[in-house]
Amino acid sequence: MAQQEARPSLYEFAGGASALLALARAHHDRCLADPELNHPFSHGVHAEHVERLAAYWGEVLGGPPAASTAGIDQPAVLLMHAHNGDIDDLGRRFLACFVAAADDAGLPADPAFRAALAAYMTWAVDDVLAVSPVDAVVPTDAPMPRWSWEGLQRPT
Repeated sequence: MAQQEARPSLYEFAGGASALLALARAHHDRCLADPELNHPFSHGVHAEHVERLAAYWGEVLGGPPAASTAGIDQPAVLLMHAHNGDIDDLGRRFLACFVAAADDAGLPADPAFRAALAAYMTWAVDDVLAVSPVDAVVPTDAPMPRWSWEGLQRPT
C-alpha cells in the first residue's frame, strides 16, 4: 500500500513568508481604500503593522513562530481589537478585503486553499467580534490559533 503524501501547510502552499507579506500588504491597502475601514487602518497602527500581521497570519497558517517570538500572542491580538462596540459591518468588510487581497497578492487560486483561507478569516473575525462589546472580557490565556486545510486545530 502506497503511503499518501502529506499536504504542505497552508503557509507553505501559499508561498511562505514572502506570500504572507504580500497578502498583508494587499489587505492593508484594501482596508485603507474602504470608506469604513479606512479610519481604523489609517490611525494609530504600529509602524510595522503589515510585517507583524504577516508574521501572525504565517504562524497561524502553519509557518514559523515569528509572531509568538516577537511577543504577539492571541490575547494581545484580541485586546488590540476589544471594546470597540458594534463593529459587525467592519468585520464583514474586513473579510471581503481579505478574500480580495488573496487575488491581489497572487496567492494560489486552488479552491480548497482559498476555502481554507476564507474559513480561517471568518473564524478570526468572529473571534474578534466576540470581544468587541465594551464590557467584554478578553481571555488572557487564549492559545495561538493554528489553522490547517481541515480548519482550526485544537491544542492537544
